[in-house]
Amino acid sequence: MSTAVHAVIALGSNLGERSTTLTDAVDELTAHPAVRLRGVSAIAQTRPVGGPAGQPDFLNLVMEVETTLAPLELLRHCQHVEQAHHRVREVRWGPRTLDVDIITYGELASDDEVLTLPHPRAAERAFVLQPWAWMDPDATLGGRKVAELAAAAADRDGLAPYPRPEDG
Repeated sequence: MSTAVHAVIALGSNLGERSTTLTDAVDELTAHPAVRLRGVSAIAQTRPVGGPAGQPDFLNLVMEVETTLAPLELLRHCQHVEQAHHRVREVRWGPRTLDVDIITYGELASDDEVLTLPHPRAAERAFVLQPWAWMDPDATLGGRKVAELAAAAADRDGLAPYPRPEDG
């Protein structure tokens, strides 16, 4: 693939040095020569959605990239970065050092069992939608404004801006 495509990627972490992990992962994702950073959101702190009880809160952010990688190549790159941060897939929606999800890949719609696009639950999750709206207030998903979807999301009350390190 030679034509650059804009993709939105969501990152989350609720184990270890969460903020550092997210920052490092953004750098690692964009270190690939075929991936260029176009924007990154502020970090949100969120309660876990689904999965086992008693998990620590997540830190989440969203980034937009421009890439010439094909969708499955981008997925493999994202999974490689997860593995570099010791991601373990034992419990669905369980605690994790790093979770990287491709939310959109241009206008591509796909029901592929390996990579469904747009991400099948993104339109319902404030932990994806709110950081995305902070990054790009005009963004849309499925023909609706991301900010409107965020305001209506069931997990909206569990989300708060995460203080920048200089904020304490």
